[in-house]
Amino acid sequence: MDQMAQVITYLTRAIVLLLCLPVHEFAHGFVAYKLGDPTAKNAGRLTLNPVRHLDVFGTLLLILTGYGFAKPVPVNSYYFKKPKRDLALVSLAGPLSNLIMAFLSVIFFKITSYFYISQAVAGAQNQFLYVLLLFFQTAAWINVALAVFNILPIPPLDGSKILNTILPEKAYYWVLRYERYFMPALFILLFIGVLSKPLSWLSSGVMSGLDVLTKFVDLFMRMILG
Repeated sequence: MDQMAQVITYLTRAIVLLLCLPVHEFAHGFVAYKLGDPTAKNAGRLTLNPVRHLDVFGTLLLILTGYGFAKPVPVNSYYFKKPKRDLALVSLAGPLSNLIMAFLSVIFFKITSYFYISQAVAGAQNQFLYVLLLFFQTAAWINVALAVFNILPIPPLDGSKILNTILPEKAYYWVLRYERYFMPALFILLFIGVLSKPLSWLSSGVMSGLDVLTKFVDLFMRMILG
């Protein structure tokens, strides 16, 4: 990776911290609010202000490994009409928001790439378009990584809350009992690279799916640019 690509990568990660992670947590709070739970709103967490959402450990993980999380939005399932179903919907909202942002990033990447290639064929080098290419590519990968990472069934990640809605009560209370040990274990597994290959494999699979879903962009741009 050249120096420009490195700069754009770190800049994109900074934007993820300031935008994508807050959107992720806002999505949790918004869905919970729509389902009748005002807890996040009352706690001042129904906002896109990154200061209200960033978590020290999750931010550190994102910077060092490319995978991370924000401070979980408070949710009280007491307000839900169907607690298990509604809690699962709230938990899914965050990763889904990342997938939507990744989908949009892939679309903008493809559009930009066609203009960049068209100018390069004509003998022009557009540095601005090159920067945009790197930005959208990195944004897509990071959002996919965040979605894949947060869907893991490990506390305090979203996947654990979804899993808890289908676990028998005995298993659920076992998870609650040992929940405080999962976070250190998660850190260790990430830093020693045990999770790197499966997370990378899953992320690549999701990116391939997004490429297929955005084939209409390729057809459209070919029609425009010939």
